[in-house]
Amino acid sequence: MKKLTLTLLIFAILPCLNSFAAAPDLTKGESKPKFASHDWNLGPTGARGWMYSNKMETSEARQIYVTKVAPGSPAAKVLEIGDVILGVAGKAFSYDPRTEMGKAIGSAEAKDGKLSLMLWRKGKTEKVNVQLQVLGAYSKTAPFNCAKSQKVFDQGCAALAKSMKSGDKSKRHNWITKSLNALVLLASGKAEYMPLVKETVKEAANFAAVQNSTSSWYYGPVNILIAEYTLATGDKSFLPALEKSTMKVVEGQSLVGSWGHKFVNETKRIRGYGMMNAPGVPLTLSLILSRAAGVKNSKVDDAIRKSTDLIRFYVGKGSIPYGDHHPWIQTHDDNGKNGMAAVTFNLLNDSKATKYFSSMSVASHGAERDTGHTGNFFNMLWAMPSIAISGPNATGAWMQEFSWYYDLARQWDGTYMYQGAPKDKTDSFRQWDSTGAYLLAYAQATRSIYLTGKKHNLIKPISTSEAAMYIENGKNWGPRLRTEPYKSFSDSKLFEGLQSWSPVVRDRSAMELAKRKIDPTEKLIAMLKSDKLYARIGACQAVEKVRGRASGTIPELTRALKDKDLWLQIKAADALAAIGKPAINTAPVMLKMLAGKKRIDDPRSMLQRYLCFALFNSRGGLLSKSVEGINKDELFDAVKAGLLNDDGRARGAIKTVYKNLSFAELKPILPAIHQAIVEPAPSGIMFANEIRDAGLDLLAKHKVSEGLELCADYVRNMKQHGSQKRILTVLKLIESYGAHAQRVVPSLKETADYFEHKEKDFPKKLSIGKAKDVRKSIDKIMQATKKPELMSIKIN
Repeated sequence: MKKLTLTLLIFAILPCLNSFAAAPDLTKGESKPKFASHDWNLGPTGARGWMYSNKMETSEARQIYVTKVAPGSPAAKVLEIGDVILGVAGKAFSYDPRTEMGKAIGSAEAKDGKLSLMLWRKGKTEKVNVQLQVLGAYSKTAPFNCAKSQKVFDQGCAALAKSMKSGDKSKRHNWITKSLNALVLLASGKAEYMPLVKETVKEAANFAAVQNSTSSWYYGPVNILIAEYTLATGDKSFLPALEKSTMKVVEGQSLVGSWGHKFVNETKRIRGYGMMNAPGVPLTLSLILSRAAGVKNSKVDDAIRKSTDLIRFYVGKGSIPYGDHHPWIQTHDDNGKNGMAAVTFNLLNDSKATKYFSSMSVASHGAERDTGHTGNFFNMLWAMPSIAISGPNATGAWMQEFSWYYDLARQWDGTYMYQGAPKDKTDSFRQWDSTGAYLLAYAQATRSIYLTGKKHNLIKPISTSEAAMYIENGKNWGPRLRTEPYKSFSDSKLFEGLQSWSPVVRDRSAMELAKRKIDPTEKLIAMLKSDKLYARIGACQAVEKVRGRASGTIPELTRALKDKDLWLQIKAADALAAIGKPAINTAPVMLKMLAGKKRIDDPRSMLQRYLCFALFNSRGGLLSKSVEGINKDELFDAVKAGLLNDDGRARGAIKTVYKNLSFAELKPILPAIHQAIVEPAPSGIMFANEIRDAGLDLLAKHKVSEGLELCADYVRNMKQHGSQKRILTVLKLIESYGAHAQRVVPSLKETADYFEHKEKDFPKKLSIGKAKDVRKSIDKIMQATKKPELMSIKIN
């Protein structure tokens, strides 16, 4: 009871600390720490501890405040709640206690098991030892040919099986964690675990997720589990369930091959706020495995092709982003999506994509793995399965760099709880049972199921020197300092970085180069003339950051627009847009490219999409401020093509044209403007409203009769996310038509009734609020007497 009271007292005072500008010294009476929602498992000691964090880094901390000690654990008779750990192995913490503690645990387990801690307790400093189990050191090829990895895996599987049998309810379980736990036991190949696995598969086969905000997230892991079980055991009894679930995934895919939080609506467009790759790539992987397990349907083949066309675009360009966005180039992975893709393309025999995504995974470690939307669960889950594809030298080098994270996360019973990244707010995965997610790394050595490398010979294993290079590429970055370490790099090293295989290293080098007062033009021109593709692309990335200072590169960038490489064309256009006005003479070339024939290797018209941004984007598009001097026929051909692009954001960029031309000048493309309102973009859902809003505003401003019905229809059928605010704007447009708007009142009444009684998948309170707003607008319209003169447009 005494310990419980103390624990409650500690957590009651937690909200007080993070107002500190620097880490508090807890040994000098400074305020007790604010744990917020985050303390850390301290490896197999059985203790947990708080560390100061700043912008998702613990590198400024020098103390660990003990927050919990498990009864019966190795730390039970050594540590107490309230102790402050000051260092390990006789030395005070000097650079990051989280990393130093993890490494000390690994060092102790490799020797005699004695974890030596410097401890402050009630005003006194002493040295204590926590006795851990001796497991040995990680081998140079861990988890392959590694005794420690095998012991960790065996102990973890035994503990996991015990937890699953007991129905432990202290951890948050869902169909992501349950599937992973069963997959790890399946990968072990041990007969004693098979009844547990089969029972979980049986439960998964009965899985029938309702259409809720997370349904897409669960179908991927469920399908993967059933398919892997079927392939590993030859038991076909769950194949009918797998086929049913697989077709539900196929039917839930959008027109462009993506998925969102939920499956698509009746128009085959994503619900909510758009495409999400974190559930989408595992869904694709699940389709591939389901097909291999025996689900035969041409629709499955089509769904795989559409999705992989989407994912393959990011090869060589960056990490797979959150949704249908630009490639992510801050880090070498983003929420584990590159890892997912490496496994996916390995199964599809696409060596180029497999090599790229696996290499990106090897380069992602340390602070990069701490990042991730709402947490870093998936960043850790998919790390080793993709790294293992590059061979044992890759896994060994990565574990030498990052094994401390696994040792720190492992609990004293062999299981793993979600550690999370250093931050003050609770993230989405708090209390998730992460045992399966972490043990999947150690399971790679089994090569027994497809998620653990049953198919593993697609790409050549990398050498130790290659592995070291990839590891080096991932260093010198953190969420707090960002690219600060690049300040110490020489100019020549930065130019070398611009030519790296890694788009992330190229970008970081470009950012630092832009801060320096040097003229890079001569060297960038030389790079643009190079026969090395990465050098040419890196030069474009640098020009984007240097901007007008590199205007001397315009002739070479113009030549690059016509290159055979798609990404070089795109980056050259981006670079020219960044240069701005001095590059305006290249706009006609880009307009013709935008309106031109689609490339065979560009199924999603990405070149067209990026040209929309380079030409029209309000933030830096070459023609965003003015189209003076531009041939109108060429402009309109480009605009009409861009308004048909799959991407809502690309279409939205074109709204600047509406502002830069008079209504009379816009008349030739009014039918295209009208169609862009009627037919929303199938992708980029989050931004699909922008061009529709701009079109409606244009028609209402000039009192185009057809705009009334379009506005009335839009009130009901705009995307739900944020609709409670956008509806007010559209209602004002309708009201601006005066008494003419009375003809759409019946439609508005139906819409108000729909919001109040029938709208699904939206907060009821907000739906009722929208209904009230529509009815208020109806009252204003019915009182209107003025009838402004209307005009009409001819729509083919």
